[in-house]
Amino acid sequence: MWFSCGSASAVAGKLALNQYGDDVIFACCVIPNEHPDNERFLRDCEKWYGKDILRLSNPKYKDAWDVWEKTKYLVGPTGARCTQELKKQVRNKFQKVTDIQVFGFTSEEIDRANRFKEQNPEVNLVTPLIDFNYNKQDCLKTIEEAGIEIPMMYKLGYKNNNCIGCVKGGTGYWNKIRKDFPDVFARMAKLERSLGATITKHKGQRIYLDELPENVGKYSTEDDFQCGLLCGVYKGQ
Repeated sequence: MWFSCGSASAVAGKLALNQYGDDVIFACCVIPNEHPDNERFLRDCEKWYGKDILRLSNPKYKDAWDVWEKTKYLVGPTGARCTQELKKQVRNKFQKVTDIQVFGFTSEEIDRANRFKEQNPEVNLVTPLIDFNYNKQDCLKTIEEAGIEIPMMYKLGYKNNNCIGCVKGGTGYWNKIRKDFPDVFARMAKLERSLGATITKHKGQRIYLDELPENVGKYSTEDDFQCGLLCGVYKGQ
């Protein structure tokens, strides 16, 4: 079971335990860029499951910033470089061909799950949230009913419990980061300039974060984006 500190993967893990019992092995690709409250949430879920969650990482990199700076690449048509290095490579190294792999695709993500199956035919994928028709709100409600405090990023109004400052975010997302985490915004703006790369668009044109007007974008209406084994590029304006 791939645990990501999001509500969906947490509930998928509980459903997997109900189905497979002690055969379930929980694994989490740990990324230091995530909110520090994620470690608390992970420990709470370990208590809920009655099982430990393995912490996995790529020893080549300290965090996502290290990936971006060393590879000089942020995000492109195939997704974010940080996801490739810190999640996909770690999963590929850890998994066995005989594994049944549980992912937290929700009922809204049937198409995404199908794409994963098409692109990874060697993976024996199971999706309990889709099987039992759990959407994202169902997952949040289940976590709260279990007496577990939801992760801080949800409390701050973020749709997903991604890293603080995701390179797949749009203009509204990054203006929210500017307000909530100004140090992260400033660091990403500086990194963009040093790499000569941009991660957002405004009026159909690529724009550096240090040029982004503070009143541009509305995060609540922007397309959702995920950090996971299907790392799609945000295409909003």
